[in-house]
Amino acid sequence: MIIGRKQEIRTLQKAFTTKRSEFIAVYGRRRVGKTYLIKEALEGNFTFTHTGLAKATKSNQLKGFQASLKKAGCNCNKPKTWMDAFLLLEEWIDTLPQGRKVIFLDELPWMDTPRSNFLPALEHFWNAWATDRKDIVLIVCGSATSWIVKKIINNHGGLHNRLTHKIHLQPFCLNECEQMSENMELGLSRYQLLQAYMVFGGIPYYWSLLDGELSLSQNIDNLIFNPDGELADEFNMLYASLFDKPESYIKVVETLTKKQSGLTREEIVKLGRLSSNGKLSRIIQELEWCGFIRTYKRIGQKKKDAIIQLTDLYTLFYYQVIRQGSGDDQYWSHHLLSGRLNSWMGRAFERVCLWHIPQIKDALGIEGIACNVYSWYVRGTDSAKGAQIDLLLERADNVISLCEMKFAEDDYSISSAEGENLRRRRTRFIEETGTKDAVQYVLVTTYGLSQGKHSHLIQRTITMDKLFLPPK
Repeated sequence: MIIGRKQEIRTLQKAFTTKRSEFIAVYGRRRVGKTYLIKEALEGNFTFTHTGLAKATKSNQLKGFQASLKKAGCNCNKPKTWMDAFLLLEEWIDTLPQGRKVIFLDELPWMDTPRSNFLPALEHFWNAWATDRKDIVLIVCGSATSWIVKKIINNHGGLHNRLTHKIHLQPFCLNECEQMSENMELGLSRYQLLQAYMVFGGIPYYWSLLDGELSLSQNIDNLIFNPDGELADEFNMLYASLFDKPESYIKVVETLTKKQSGLTREEIVKLGRLSSNGKLSRIIQELEWCGFIRTYKRIGQKKKDAIIQLTDLYTLFYYQVIRQGSGDDQYWSHHLLSGRLNSWMGRAFERVCLWHIPQIKDALGIEGIACNVYSWYVRGTDSAKGAQIDLLLERADNVISLCEMKFAEDDYSISSAEGENLRRRRTRFIEETGTKDAVQYVLVTTYGLSQGKHSHLIQRTITMDKLFLPPK
């Protein structure tokens, strides 16, 4: 059973019924469910499937391709080149009866070994043969998102503008994770689902590993902190599977963990002791393609001052919690009420909110209103403290919503000190931006707002239940 993915399923199934050849690229983060989606959506209607081999030589890649051809029914010798390999595939398909023929090439980036001439062969296969037949559905897939984007989607050679569809598979939202949890009969409350999302993000494979006979705490310890757990070495595997030389990418995301609201490029260079060059630009771009970071603007500031922020929840959990728990196979259970985990939960909840901005807009009743998403920051001076707002919505109905995101175990209570800070930030924001719009506070929290002396400062409260609204 496929959860969500309605538009993606529609695209794949429609490609099976058209009267032209289709070339589809499916890409996304490791473990997000790309292969599962393709196989389930097309219900096994494949003429030929092949999966590239991780870290294999050209010779072994071609040997694997030969094995896939034999499995499909083509008895052939091992091809010496990729041109020969695709020619064998063409000749075999030419012998088949009429009808749609689906070719699925999984982990495509792994096939493109150094000096293998894989891409020119793929280009020739599509341009000189597949497009003329009008009955081919070629689906390519891979976790190395940056490779797919650079080599296939943004190809400037023979594959330029050849794709008929591209599907960027995103992590699940909370609503979809809740559906998955119900199907697995995990018996988790929404508060626990929220905690699980802060650990695993919306990565379906991670959720599939949860055991309904165990508590959430036991699951996290068994999967992550147990040296033999399924996800004990996931961080290293994750980045190694996406990037040829992951060290530089890891250095950038590690630097981004040093500031909750994110860093400018200049700050990344300074704090990470990195060189400001084209390589850094490429790393930032590829991390964004893979969904690990986001780049956003502060309201009223120039593009060059854009903020780069780590948004991948599992990566944040790794740096703030997993690395600290090395050697304790029950670290989560032992530190569940600790200050360290509470600090991480506060940061992770903000990231969850950033992944659910459409649900926040829906809860505010502004899903149909044009809206710019910004952050805002002003440095302190001798006469005034600095101020920062991590999420604000500049709305076309002349309202600016300043979002306060607070994770709490009960109704959230505003202290006197925080009440003063809320007043100060709002006043400073109006003064610095010169806005003429109405400026309102929105509290996004788990259970609600406790009524008290300063609760009137919040115009709207959004509880975690609203974050579970289905995507539209």
